[in-house]
Amino acid sequence: MVRQTPKSEETQARIFAAALQVFRERGFEAATMREIAASAHMAVGAAYYYFDSKDALVMAYYERAQNELSPLIDAQLAASRTLEQRLRNIIEQKLDYFEPDRKLVSALTAHIDPAHPLSPFSASTAPVRNSDIAFFKRAIDDSSMKLPKSIQPHLPRLLWLYQMGIFLFWVFDRSRNQERTQLLLAKTLSIVLLGLKLAQLPPLRPLFRPAGELLDTFFGEA
Repeated sequence: MVRQTPKSEETQARIFAAALQVFRERGFEAATMREIAASAHMAVGAAYYYFDSKDALVMAYYERAQNELSPLIDAQLAASRTLEQRLRNIIEQKLDYFEPDRKLVSALTAHIDPAHPLSPFSASTAPVRNSDIAFFKRAIDDSSMKLPKSIQPHLPRLLWLYQMGIFLFWVFDRSRNQERTQLLLAKTLSIVLLGLKLAQLPPLRPLFRPAGELLDTFFGEA
């Protein structure tokens, strides 16, 4: 742990900014700590003192993104009136935020295995993931939908997984201005909302009990 002082915070910020620049120019895999240190105009040993690896720099990136996105999404949720608007605004706000770093985000998709610390499904990224899932919980809680108790506890996580699917498509979308991603979001969101509306119908609620049991098992909560 580095003792935080104004000087150390300034140095960390300089290394972090240099790392993002190198990642954007060279890509995550090709970038080296030596190049990052040179871009920050310091010795490589000094860079390692503050960040012991590229992975540590990416974790700092995840945390900064979450801190900067939180007030933006809070504002989006406060301004939304329907569940559709809330879900769309959460996802679109994130796509807008990460647009400058599509190349970096694309490279990080190679680390999808939960055993890798940079995976969005890993134990290391759990605090960021749980904070993200909480946005979807808030979107649901603020809506008027009365969903079956068998699936309601799992819905925020399911919506987070849905968002991850949209992101995976987005990072490899080569259409102009990622128009195909926007189309995918619009079409799939309509299907998701239709499914949620059907789940509210009393005659159909028993059909969702097996789904809830499956989710209990899948998420390890049985």
